[in-house]
Amino acid sequence: MIKDNQKVLNRIHVLMDALLVAGAYILAWYLKFDWLATEEDLLKGSLTQKEYFSLLYFITPGYVIIYYFCNLYISKRYSSVEREIFNIIKANVFGIGLVIIAMFMRKELDFSREMLFFFYLICTGGTILERQFIRKVLRTIRRKGYNIKHVLLVGYSRAAESYIDRILENPQWGYVVCGILDDHIPAGTLYRGVKVLGRIANLEVVLPENKLDEIGISLSLQDYDRLEELVRQCEKAGVHTKFIPDYNSVISSNPYIEDLTGLSVVNIRYVPLTNTMNRLIKRIIDLIGSIVLIILFSPIMLLSAILIKLTDGGKVIYSQERVGLHNRNFRMYKFRTMREQKEEEEKDGWTTKNDPRITGIGKFLRKTSIDELPQLFNVLVGQMSLVGPRPERPQFVEKFREEIPGYMIKHQVRPGMTGWAQIKGFRGDTSIRRRIECDLYYIENWTLMLDIRILFLTLFKGFINKNAY
Repeated sequence: MIKDNQKVLNRIHVLMDALLVAGAYILAWYLKFDWLATEEDLLKGSLTQKEYFSLLYFITPGYVIIYYFCNLYISKRYSSVEREIFNIIKANVFGIGLVIIAMFMRKELDFSREMLFFFYLICTGGTILERQFIRKVLRTIRRKGYNIKHVLLVGYSRAAESYIDRILENPQWGYVVCGILDDHIPAGTLYRGVKVLGRIANLEVVLPENKLDEIGISLSLQDYDRLEELVRQCEKAGVHTKFIPDYNSVISSNPYIEDLTGLSVVNIRYVPLTNTMNRLIKRIIDLIGSIVLIILFSPIMLLSAILIKLTDGGKVIYSQERVGLHNRNFRMYKFRTMREQKEEEEKDGWTTKNDPRITGIGKFLRKTSIDELPQLFNVLVGQMSLVGPRPERPQFVEKFREEIPGYMIKHQVRPGMTGWAQIKGFRGDTSIRRRIECDLYYIENWTLMLDIRILFLTLFKGFINKNAY
């Protein structure tokens, strides 16, 4: 039902956004060429009003599509007003940028840039106000008791608690959890104001009263043998029934279901990069990006090699065995930043702050991440990607695979030079659990835009980092 309500709301949003974009564009034209127009503007303007307004056939649907790709039509945006505003600003910057590029490619020199600036301000501000207005209207309607859905949960579990948490955090959905029925938790027990009303057998008394809009079956794993019986009982009473599974610790938040001629198969974890087209796109970007960056950073890499040779002697490039895609080992390249040592010494542990093995020039190379630049050649040959989970040494992989749930999932994608964990500050001697959480988020939510965002943020957060020893 939440999903159905969201679809209706999305359609309203699309219509309102289309009208708002068109209105903002028309208002910007009148602002520039009518209300604030000077004689010079009128003389300079070679494009007619009709020519300007004909672009609305492209700009209006174009902006709606951009809003879609900037996550303005998914329910997640409701979790944060700040995130929604950020996405609106991002979408409008991207949209106005595409319009300017299109004008440049068409050599449309007479198109007013000032009008586009007015359009950007009006459209951005108007969309923000529109979304806040919709929020306020929805909350006002809910507060007055209209269109409220009353839900009874059957089964006290972690899933029941999580469901209650989300309902309370999103009052605009218009759901109220009336109570919980469970055979293991005493009646009267409260969770965030929601009371355990009695045993599951009481459902036989509750259902005929027909006062509930929905039943949420949130049984704990130990009671799943009762699932079929409860579904049949609820549907026999004609009450809308939903299943809230209690296996989030096993299955990710966004699994996907395959239909094998009527048999539903739940994939435990959705990994977008298992898709052939996604892998191909990412590989093309890696190839082009690594070649461009090798050319761009070649003077810095050459200078680094010379400094290492002059100050410390010995090898310039250091290679170390790491675990990559599909658990296959490969040699990862770096500029040597430590004194040369035996292989047994290297296995001692992490590099720590003020590590005595680090050379003078090595400290600078590590702090600025210049020592990582030779990995561009790993990217070029397909052992690594520009963006992905950082690869680890085999001995640590063996250690962490037993200690950290989900650790080995990171090897379902190519390891990267930079990643979501790195821009969040989890590099060097930091929490490996938090790092893996970031890696799993990246793996399950990969998009080309996320890669671009990570690469962009690496310029500001990834190169110089206090945890890079």
